[in-house]
Amino acid sequence: MPAHETVRVGLGARAYDILIGSGLLATAAARIKPLARRNRTIVVTDENVARHHLTALMDGFAAEEMEALPVILPPGEGQKSFAGLERLSDALLALEVERGDIITAFGGGVIGDLTGLAAGLLKRGVDFVQIPTTLLAQVDSSVGGKTAINARAGKNLVGLFHQPRLVIADTALLKTLPPREMRAGYAEIVKYGLLGDRAFFEWCEKKAASLLACDAAALNNAVTHSCRMKAAIVAEDEREQGRRALLNLGHTFGHALEAETGYSDRLLHGESVATGLVLAFALAAELQLASHDDARRVEAHIAACGLPARIAGIAGLSASPDALIAHMRHDKKAKDGKLVFIVPHGIGDARIHDDVPLDAVARVLSRSIAHPA
Repeated sequence: MPAHETVRVGLGARAYDILIGSGLLATAAARIKPLARRNRTIVVTDENVARHHLTALMDGFAAEEMEALPVILPPGEGQKSFAGLERLSDALLALEVERGDIITAFGGGVIGDLTGLAAGLLKRGVDFVQIPTTLLAQVDSSVGGKTAINARAGKNLVGLFHQPRLVIADTALLKTLPPREMRAGYAEIVKYGLLGDRAFFEWCEKKAASLLACDAAALNNAVTHSCRMKAAIVAEDEREQGRRALLNLGHTFGHALEAETGYSDRLLHGESVATGLVLAFALAAELQLASHDDARRVEAHIAACGLPARIAGIAGLSASPDALIAHMRHDKKAKDGKLVFIVPHGIGDARIHDDVPLDAVARVLSRSIAHPA
C-alpha cells in the first residue's frame, strides 16, 4: 500500500476518512469494495478525467472482481444545473442504482458536487465516495458533504448535505492538471491560512511556487493541512449554522463574480475565490478591522501566484458595484434579509459579520473595478 496521511472527519456514526498521498488510485478499488453492500459501483466522471485516469481505476475494480459501470459526462461548470442533475439521475436510474450500491465520484468539484447531490436524492439516499482529481476538490469540495447545483439566481443554491463514506486524494493525479487549474485550487489552500492559521499562510508564501510545480512534499503537506482544518470545522458545525461559515472567506464576493460571468470558463471558481480574498481584506481595511499592510500583503501574494487580484484583471468582465451586490443578495449566508460577510480582522483571524455597510462594499468594488493590479 502506498504511504499516505489519514484525516478523520469526526461525525459520529457518519465519520469517514480522507486518505492523502501519491499513488493511491492503485488501491482505490480495494478500499471502496468493503463499503459496498452489493459488489458493484457506478463511477461518475467527465471526459477529461476519463481520458487520463479512468482505465487505471476500472482495472483496479476488475482486479478486485467488483462490477464497475462508468457514466462519463461532458466537462465544465455547466453540468451543475437542473438539466445536468436530470441527465445524471436518468443515467444512474437506467443502470438500476440501488441503495445497496456505492457511487464513485471521480473528478473535480463539479463531478463531486453533482454526483453527491444525485446520490443524496436517488432512492432517498445512496452511499458515495469521492476520488477528487483537482487540487481545489482535494482540499475543499470533496470534504464536508456539501453537494449542490447552480440556479439562475446564484451558485450552489439547490443542494443538500450528504457526507461521503470515504475520500481518496491521490496527489499524483494533479500532474495532469493544466497550470490554470492548479492556480485556481491553490486559492482554496491559501484561504485556510487567511481564515485561521497565520503560520500556514506564511508557509504558503514560501512554498507556493513549489506547490504549483507539483512538488510532492509541498502538495502532500498543503492538502493534508487544509483537510485537517476543514475536517475540524465540519465536525464542529456540519450544517453551517456557525463556525463553518468561515470557510466561505472570499466566497460572497467570488460567487457574485462567477454569476456575472455566467458560471463559465471565463472565470474558474478558484480564480473567483482569489479575487474574493483580496476584496475581503480590502473591505476589512476599509472598515478599519484589518491593517492596510495585511490587505496589500494578501493582494501581492495572490497576484504573484498568477491569480486575478483585481476585478479589472478579469478578462471580459464589465460589472458595476450595484450588479455585483445584487448577486450577493442571493448568497446562502444571507440572514433576515441582511448580507453576511466573512471579514478578516488580520491574517489568520476571520470573523462573521452581518452588519457590514453596503456603501463600504460598493467603494471596495469600485476601486477593484477601476484599477488593474
